[in-house]
Amino acid sequence: MSRRTALAALTGAVAATGLAQETATAADEGVNVVDHPIRPAPVMPVEPGDSPARIVEKAAHIVPRPAQVAWQRREIIAFGHFGMNTFTDREWGSGMEEESRFNPSRVDVAQWMRAYRAMGAELIIFTAKHHDGFTLYPTRYTCHSVIASPWWIAGAGEGAERARAEAEARRGDDPSAYWRVRDAGGRNPEGDVLGSVVRAAREAGLRVGVYLSPSDGAELPHAWHAETYVPWVRARPESERSSAERATLEDAPAPPAGHGRFGNGSVARARTIPTLVAGDDRADAVRAGRLPSFEVAVDDYDAYYLNQVYELFTEYGPIDELWLDGANPWAASGISQPYDFTTWFRVIEALSPDTVVFAGPQGTRWVGNEDGVARATEWSVVPATADPDTAHNEGLIPGGAQAEDIGSRDVLTGPGVRYLQWFPAEADFSLRPGWFFHPDESPKTPAQLVERYLSSVGRNAVMLLNVPPAPDGRIAPQDVDSLAAFHAAVRATYGVNLLSIGRRDPVIAALTDPDLSTGWSPRGGAATGDVELTLPREVTFDQVRLGEDITRGQRVEEFVVEAWDGANWAVAAAGSTIGYSRILVMPEPLTARRLRIRLTRTRARPRLAFAGLYRTVSPA
Repeated sequence: MSRRTALAALTGAVAATGLAQETATAADEGVNVVDHPIRPAPVMPVEPGDSPARIVEKAAHIVPRPAQVAWQRREIIAFGHFGMNTFTDREWGSGMEEESRFNPSRVDVAQWMRAYRAMGAELIIFTAKHHDGFTLYPTRYTCHSVIASPWWIAGAGEGAERARAEAEARRGDDPSAYWRVRDAGGRNPEGDVLGSVVRAAREAGLRVGVYLSPSDGAELPHAWHAETYVPWVRARPESERSSAERATLEDAPAPPAGHGRFGNGSVARARTIPTLVAGDDRADAVRAGRLPSFEVAVDDYDAYYLNQVYELFTEYGPIDELWLDGANPWAASGISQPYDFTTWFRVIEALSPDTVVFAGPQGTRWVGNEDGVARATEWSVVPATADPDTAHNEGLIPGGAQAEDIGSRDVLTGPGVRYLQWFPAEADFSLRPGWFFHPDESPKTPAQLVERYLSSVGRNAVMLLNVPPAPDGRIAPQDVDSLAAFHAAVRATYGVNLLSIGRRDPVIAALTDPDLSTGWSPRGGAATGDVELTLPREVTFDQVRLGEDITRGQRVEEFVVEAWDGANWAVAAAGSTIGYSRILVMPEPLTARRLRIRLTRTRARPRLAFAGLYRTVSPA
């Protein structure tokens, strides 16, 4: 029996006779059969003796970490791209920019938070370092940071310029040169942009996330950059040059602004994180054990990145989400950095075990596009081809993060799958065409944002909406208006669950409260079944929303919602996966008093935690 044939015979909860037959077949073939009990966990190995039925059973028992549950329930997350590119009008910088180009007249972070709250966000992820390497907080490990910008000393007294001139003279040999003179002559109290964002977010009741780009154009080796990379870019047809390559030619002949650590071929050697610098204000705390330290064996760039990760968690935490992609954009031109994700994840886990790491083990994953559109069948239980602790997890997904099928039975039981884990989708997109603000671009309309809400939150993903502040340090008025109108429409649509009028029925009460632990399951331990809901009067609706109790896993593979038309049950909505949230919009409003939810195919006994009926309110 082939795996595909065996899987076609499964209906969700596998009959004991079927398991016995597959076990006997495996034993006849000399496979080491695994039959110990399967207990719920966020990650499980796929063992050599696992039959297709057992793999599906394991998938049904993959559950999220508490931090992932909290992350999913936020539904809308704000992304804030603001940095050097904001002032150079670029999407991807060169890493050669002079720090003086970052010099905002103000940074009104309180206004940002009002805009993020207006869009319904509960967490803000701020870009502390983009691919150009310019760092928006006072780091000890590079001079290419906000400290070297005129913004840092706005309003400072005499003495600052002299100290900064000395730092500039030392910067080639001392990455901490500017950090060491950070307080000379006084400084702009808002100079630490990341710090300002973190404080403002918490004051506004928002959680905090940070994007620290692994790729870093400022850290490209200087000789290679001048002798190989720039000539290589010049030789490329203009139409084929990337935005980073065009920026490189615009900024040439300046060298990269950092210290040549990215892809420089250095060998891994023993290092201590944090790597203390001269005059380091953490030295006593590290020696006394009040701050942790880590012994690692990494190369030059991994040490740099880990030291910045350490700064973020120990100085700006708690951090709810750490956003890091796997970009390695100069590989085609001869430079590649072999990121040591194993060590990165180990240090991050030790510093902050509750942080959800984008592309990290049991974290969150890229949905596969930058349009905010999740799959119609979006699984949070995803297979991996290797230990998730050892690699950027997008690279472990069979078929890649953009695969159309990311978690079906065929994919789960396919060749090369070694682990299963809870790895939910984050659907990222930008309010404007670019990730950074550009004056010639306009924001999406409220109606377009509502569409993205339905294609992200409505398809078992989290909506990650980038709202880029402008060079004047504020989010543009038309952007704020669009965000506010979008969320007003969401509140108006989903603020009243029409099913709630039947809350005297204990089943309806359990399905309409916000508690994941209450709900409905088929009787007698069955894997499929239906529940009928009768309301005290008719309601008119054009949207159906369902949700599983994801603390018990994601198990529904097919479902149907039907309405009684007085003579027959008519299909109102139907779909495949549910997960945390599934919203289906009907082509026309429907009026009914009796509803029936049928779970027709599952991986194990399901638990429906939520059901809702809604009437669409379009944005004003």
